[in-house]
Amino acid sequence: MEQANVEQQASVCNLVAVFSNSSRTLRAGSRAHELEDGQAIPEHQQPLTPESWEAPHVGETVGSGPRTVSRTYLTSLKNKLSSGAWRKSWQPGASQGPEMQEPEEKRVVRELLETEQAYVARLYLLDQVFFQELLREAGRSKAFPEDVVRLIFSNISSIYCFHAQFFLPELQRRLDDWTTTPRIGDVIQKLAPFLKMYSEYVKNFERAAELLATWMDKSQPFQEVVSRIQRSKASGSLTLQHHMLEPVQRIPRYELLLKEYVQKLPAQSQDLEDAQRALDMIFSAAQHSNAAIAEMERLQGLWEVYQRLGLEDDIVDPSNTLLREGPVLKISFRRSDPMERYLFLFNNMLLYCVPRVLQVGAQFQVRTRIDVAGMKVRELTDAEFPHSFLVSGKQRTLELQARSQEEMVSWMQACQAAIDQAEKRNETFKAAVQGPEGDTQEPELQFEELGLRAPQWVRDKMVTMCMRCQEPFNALTRRRHHCRACGYVVCAKCSDYRAELKYDHNRPNRVCLACYTLLTGNVLPDSKEDKRRGILEKGASVGPDQSLICSFLQLIGDKWGRCGPRGWCVIPQDDPLVLYVYAAPQDIRAHTSIPLLGYQVTSGPQGDPRIFQLQQSGQLYTFKAESEELQGRWVRAIKRAASGWTPEGPGEGDMSD
Repeated sequence: MEQANVEQQASVCNLVAVFSNSSRTLRAGSRAHELEDGQAIPEHQQPLTPESWEAPHVGETVGSGPRTVSRTYLTSLKNKLSSGAWRKSWQPGASQGPEMQEPEEKRVVRELLETEQAYVARLYLLDQVFFQELLREAGRSKAFPEDVVRLIFSNISSIYCFHAQFFLPELQRRLDDWTTTPRIGDVIQKLAPFLKMYSEYVKNFERAAELLATWMDKSQPFQEVVSRIQRSKASGSLTLQHHMLEPVQRIPRYELLLKEYVQKLPAQSQDLEDAQRALDMIFSAAQHSNAAIAEMERLQGLWEVYQRLGLEDDIVDPSNTLLREGPVLKISFRRSDPMERYLFLFNNMLLYCVPRVLQVGAQFQVRTRIDVAGMKVRELTDAEFPHSFLVSGKQRTLELQARSQEEMVSWMQACQAAIDQAEKRNETFKAAVQGPEGDTQEPELQFEELGLRAPQWVRDKMVTMCMRCQEPFNALTRRRHHCRACGYVVCAKCSDYRAELKYDHNRPNRVCLACYTLLTGNVLPDSKEDKRRGILEKGASVGPDQSLICSFLQLIGDKWGRCGPRGWCVIPQDDPLVLYVYAAPQDIRAHTSIPLLGYQVTSGPQGDPRIFQLQQSGQLYTFKAESEELQGRWVRAIKRAASGWTPEGPGEGDMSD
């Protein structure tokens, strides 16, 4: 076995020797791309045949160009290496007699040394052959830049120097002196911190592979130099890219061998403590390399996203992390049908994008950027748009609809996680925005937030009259406008004011009179805010939390005149004996109010179970619910109100029960 080890060690050294000799021969001779047959090599450097650098004769088949190593392969490399399946198992005693057995820990050290010798030979091939030959060709022919060569090989020279001059000699000395010094833990502890230099090489690997593939196609002299070396026997019929992969694989192999060494050490070994510490340091170096791979993958994925967005200067930031992306529907405040949109959620911003019609280059156009700092997210209860949620930020507030409940929950959780991380980075901001109770579910802007963040706009179809003066809208003389501070739908007269809004970089925006007064402190003398409230005005539209029952009902018959085919019907908690009928849910003034005392509730004459009627002293109102179940709830609620029943406390809020 000793003789076999000597021969294997000599073969590795001879491999380096033939590279050195061949490199000197190439520099001394002409710059031809093939070596002459029968070239003499000095006897002390002639363990391998001269044909190891000899190019194939004319007519021989030359292998195809270097195969690319995909990013998918690189991504899974950490798991593949840690499995240990690539290592050949060693069966103690399989080919040795009892008299030739050696301690198992020494056998592991010998395997470590042998693999290190082969690894140094490959590093020599990368640094002293491929790297140096390409640099010389770049300087001679100027066919490709020297900087490209340096980018491809990164810090391979430092790695080769460390292993050839320090790590390998130390391992060799320890194995030679194993009888007197049976330990390697202290040596590895001393040299392991230098293994972190691999992170730079690993991080650059994919970029190097891309540059190599590009210049193999782009430059004929570059290709000829690489192909000439690849065809040699010393290259082992492997491409340059496969040789470049060996440093990526090396540190995980150190970890596996050192783990085995620690396991084989006797419990009383003096090297046990040092070896365990060395293993921890190797593990740290491996984690450093794995982190470099993960960082490289993150940057690569981030760059692909930025390319899809058109590489806009204000969003390209290598420190960002993409958390989630995907399509959503945007609920419009003017249109009835949602619009297709696309979201990119990063750790510090949410990008609201629209797909480009002509996807030449960028696939999406960024419409709005919302900072995660100060952003809020909550679910919307909207029967017309299920699975909808609200994203409210300083720059804009969006009503979005997901394709399913699970997708909506996933988006909300991702947004909330990003918000929580941002708030942890700035606890002062968290206290200022959330207030003393930390409530993030408030649907309307708080007074102190007016102008600081974009409001949720009330949809046009939710109102039929100005939400300030209660005058009805029409298409010609009284059109709808939105207050940029509170989001209300108001008429032109009530929104004929401008105030600076901080969320819009202090630019003047259209606001309603109430917001103008709050934001500027100016009180106009002709303000009519103190006019007496009409009998049909409830101060604000009544939602489910302020009502005993509310829903849309179809209004049937001529009794309703021009009020429309359906109305938003409400029995408020603070006025439980009156039915108010609004044209839209957000209207402040109802167009009809019906005192329910004494009314009789009957089914409609059409025989439709969804229809019911209210009748008293010649007054007849006919309604149609959307379902039979809803019709039953309305009938029960109105019957209780007609009998004079009122809820005595909050627990008796629903009259339909």
